[in-house]
Amino acid sequence: MSGVYIHIPFCKQACHYCDFHFSTQLGKKEAMVDALIKEMELRKDDLPDEPVETIYFGGGTPSILSNEEIERLIQTVYGHYKVVENPEITLEANPDDLVSSRAPACRKGRQSRDLFANYKKIGINRLSIGIQSFFEEDLKLMNRAHNAEEAENCIKEAAKHFDNISIDLIYGIPGMDHDRWRSNIQKALDFGLPHISSYALTVEPRTALKKFIEKGIVPDVDDEQAQEQFHMLVDTLEANGFVNYEISNFGKPGFFSQNNTAYWLGKSYLGIGPSAHSFNGQHRSWNIRNNVKYIKSVEEGELPNETETLTQTDRYNEYVMTGLRTIWGVSLERIEDEFGLKYVKYLNQQSQKYLEQGLLVLENDILLTTKKGKFLADGIASDLFFLE
Repeated sequence: MSGVYIHIPFCKQACHYCDFHFSTQLGKKEAMVDALIKEMELRKDDLPDEPVETIYFGGGTPSILSNEEIERLIQTVYGHYKVVENPEITLEANPDDLVSSRAPACRKGRQSRDLFANYKKIGINRLSIGIQSFFEEDLKLMNRAHNAEEAENCIKEAAKHFDNISIDLIYGIPGMDHDRWRSNIQKALDFGLPHISSYALTVEPRTALKKFIEKGIVPDVDDEQAQEQFHMLVDTLEANGFVNYEISNFGKPGFFSQNNTAYWLGKSYLGIGPSAHSFNGQHRSWNIRNNVKYIKSVEEGELPNETETLTQTDRYNEYVMTGLRTIWGVSLERIEDEFGLKYVKYLNQQSQKYLEQGLLVLENDILLTTKKGKFLADGIASDLFFLE
C-alpha cells in the first residue's frame, strides 16, 4: 500500500500562524501544475510494486485550483502508477473557495452545487475543510481568508454531496476561553461530521503571529489552557462516538483518514511538489522549498530534491514518535524483530518513569500513551529516542 501526496503551494493570503511552504503570488499557478505533472512523469518508477490507495491534495490551498487542473493531476497519477479500484482521494479546501457569503445571493447556491458535483465527478471522495474556528474574532486573529458565515455554510453545502468530510479546528488561540472552545466543538458535532482534526496553536519562528506576540500586540499562547482545551476535546468527542486514533485526529469508525493512517503506520508515500517529502521505508527525500527553482529544475528534467538513508536508529526513533501518537502504540515485539534486543531493553529502561507517572501503559507488549499522557506524547517520545 502506498499514497501520493501532491503539494499545492498557493494561498489567497497568509495566515498569521502558518509556516508551511506557500506563495500568495498566483502568476505561476499554471506552470506549477505542469511541473507537478512533469515530476510524476520523472518519478514514474518510484512506486513500482505498490498500488496507490490514497491520493491527497495538501498545501497551501488545493481548492485554489480549477477542477480541470485537479483532474489533470488525478489522471496523471492513474497514468503513471498502479491505483486500486476505489482510492481515497482527499482535497484540502478553504471555506471561501467552497462557498462565498460575499457573492450575489442568486449565485451562491448554484455555484456551490456545481462545484461539489464537479469534485465528485473527477474523483474527489473526501473533503478536508480548514474551518479552524466558527467565531469571527478567532478567524480575524489568525488572518483566515473566510468568515464565520462561510465556515458554517460550506459544511452545510458539502454535506449535501459528500459523506466523508473532515474539518480542522484550532485550540489554544489567545483570547479563546473554554466556553468559546466548547461552542466550537458543539458546532462541529451539530453538523454530524464523521472526522475532526484538531491542533494546538503553535507559535512558529518567522511568522506574523510570532512578531505580534513579541511586540505585545497579541497575548502569548497559554500552554496550560491549551492542554485543558485538548482534554475537553477528547472527552467530548469520545463521548459522542469518535475514536481519538491519533493525537490530533478523531474519526467515527470507518472514517479514519487512510492517507494519514498509512503515514503513522510507516507505509510508503510519494510527495510531489515543492517542499513535499517522500518515504519508502529506508530512504526519505524532500523537494526544494522554492516555487521558481522547483519549476525550473523539473522543466529541465531534474528532480530538485535531497535524499537521506535512514539508519536503524533513525527508523526506531521514528517508529516510537509516530507509534506513541496513535491508538496502535509501540510494539515491543516489532522493535525486537526489526531493531534488536538492545532497543527493547533501552525502551523499557527509558519508559519506566512514565509508566510510574501514569503517562504510559504497557498492554500485551504494546506501549501506549494514557489519556493523561496524550498531550505530552511528543515530549515523552523524544525522551525514548535512542541516541548514538
